[in-house]
Amino acid sequence: MDNQNTAPKIMKETKNKIVVDFERAPLKERLKAKYGTSNFARKILISFFRFILLLGLSYVILFPFFSKISTSFMSPMDFLQSDVKLIPKYPTLDQYKYLVTENGYFRALLNTFLLSTSTALIQMLVCSFVGYGFAKFKFKGNKIIFGLVLLSMIVPDQILVSSLVQKFMYPSILGISLTPLTQALGLTQGFYNTYVPIFFLSLTGLAFKNGLFIFIMRQFYRGIPDELEESSYVDGYGPIKTFFLIILPLSVPMLVTVFLLAFSWQWTDIFYTNTFLNAADHALLTGTKFWQIMPASLKELADETGGDMTNYIIAVKNTSALMIVAPLLIMYLFMQRYLIQGIAQSGFGGM
Repeated sequence: MDNQNTAPKIMKETKNKIVVDFERAPLKERLKAKYGTSNFARKILISFFRFILLLGLSYVILFPFFSKISTSFMSPMDFLQSDVKLIPKYPTLDQYKYLVTENGYFRALLNTFLLSTSTALIQMLVCSFVGYGFAKFKFKGNKIIFGLVLLSMIVPDQILVSSLVQKFMYPSILGISLTPLTQALGLTQGFYNTYVPIFFLSLTGLAFKNGLFIFIMRQFYRGIPDELEESSYVDGYGPIKTFFLIILPLSVPMLVTVFLLAFSWQWTDIFYTNTFLNAADHALLTGTKFWQIMPASLKELADETGGDMTNYIIAVKNTSALMIVAPLLIMYLFMQRYLIQGIAQSGFGGM
């Protein structure tokens, strides 16, 4: 016992003596002992290569954004000047001005925000409900059905386009045609060119990336102790009441994560919006008309300048893309804490 008690004291005194001797040594010897070792040189070399690697990756990732931002301030004349690369010689805000006024940026922003928010909320609730069922309830065919959910993550959406369009143009339920109903409502093409297909796919858990959301929620709910639900059953709660009053409040970080992902994908979606909402008189969305149409004033400026304006047209589309992505970046700055927390609690390791 005495040896065990004195050992830490001896080691501490020895360490203090070494520190004192080091501080009393000449400055040259201290610098040599601290920086003249092979271990220090190895650390410097590793840090240098790490810095070069990160700098190269940052350049590859960030340079396209910097170039698009720079070209968004260029005039048509800048694209005819061979000496203009990244810094515009004739800077202007015409691209932003006419995209806002002539392409209806704020109207498209509002329409897209309403559509993305509503579908993201629906997908968040539906996918959490389905994921909870897969995680906590054992029933015949559970694994087979969940396998089909995972299969929906890898099946290209293009394969299902023609069948989905036909289904919504000529809708039916259990073999009963709904065409008379849609015609009575003035919908000559069924539910095609309406918001019904997008909302229907969201409600049934078949929308864009919903298989991934169900998988994420299932992994999270598998990590919740069964005793928590058993105690709620003892208190008289049923499965539905337990889910909404006990489980759902615990899922807020994951719900926010799923909402943000669903919102972002719907916000930037081109495939489904162009598939189901391609009518000429359709309400403007950031994923349809806004970025596809060249403002008349910008086209006129390009024609007056002369020369090949292909690069200028591409720059205008890049500027519209920046204007589309900007709200998502702002939202991420305010919500990144919840997104990181949700990803950390997703439970991918428990698969």
